[in-house]
Amino acid sequence: MLEMVKRFPDQLVEAIEIGENARLIPLKNKPTLIYVSGMGGSGIGADFVSGFVKEECEIPYLINKTYKAPAYINSSSLAIASSYSGNTEETLSNINQCILQGAKIICIASGGKIIDLAKEKGYDYIQVPSNWSSPRACLGYSIVSQLYVLYKLGFISAQFKNDLKKTIELIQSDNNSIQEKANHLANSLYNKTAVIYSTDRIEPVAVRFRQQINENAKRLCWHHVIPEMNHNELVGWRESRPELATIFLRNSDDYPRNNFRTELSKEIIGHFSGVSIDIFSKGNSLIEKSLYLVHLLDYASVFLADLYKVNPVEIKVIDILKEQLSREN
Repeated sequence: MLEMVKRFPDQLVEAIEIGENARLIPLKNKPTLIYVSGMGGSGIGADFVSGFVKEECEIPYLINKTYKAPAYINSSSLAIASSYSGNTEETLSNINQCILQGAKIICIASGGKIIDLAKEKGYDYIQVPSNWSSPRACLGYSIVSQLYVLYKLGFISAQFKNDLKKTIELIQSDNNSIQEKANHLANSLYNKTAVIYSTDRIEPVAVRFRQQINENAKRLCWHHVIPEMNHNELVGWRESRPELATIFLRNSDDYPRNNFRTELSKEIIGHFSGVSIDIFSKGNSLIEKSLYLVHLLDYASVFLADLYKVNPVEIKVIDILKEQLSREN
């Protein structure tokens, strides 16, 4: 897993090349919405893309992480199936309903049933490399592929390409500092339960970190967002909880009122939490800031796994779950 995290900038480079070479048939009619079905490491890629494009893409970019497609999917919808393995049963069920409801389909996967479906039905698809043992380590493929779908179909400009280039340069040049910060963070989280807060602007980063702590370090944790948590969760902080470590994921240019809310929340929570840590992003664009944090926090989750002496790649409980589900299928 450590080697896969190290290869993240190389993955972005490869994903860009795949995106540049992707051939998509232009749409005859502009859809009223774009809909992505994906789970886990594939689904979180869609969460990132939704945030990256919301100030440019003029139609909704919606994500669904379950078996059923909503009733509003129809012939005016563009539906994207995103599954690294190509065999995620929820995604397959969901996208098959989208087909029945008349949506235009595009598939993103490394192979499996989803690529077979695309070939059989003549759907456009982007096929990513299959030689990565952990789908959660393939976030770059998921994000970049979706961005290229939007670009090649005319929903966004080419600006994201420059943002990705700057991201790669940033995380490569800052590699030593990133690992140092990640190591410090992992040590601060050892033998504590992580509570992750961010503004709504970068909630996918918080979700990703929660998932990586779950899967890589085999630990429970939770996350919430500002300003929403100021209306509910903040009230729960009213007694000493030394076993909790609070991490605030931050951008210096977040909405000023949210930055002020973060400072006030830190002050309140600081009276009760065992540890309170600020992690600031780097970069200019939201893509740079988000992927810088992702890379740093991915490292931290692997370093935390090392402290707990657990194998970050192993996901036996999920494998058992899938085996039991296949027997009942």
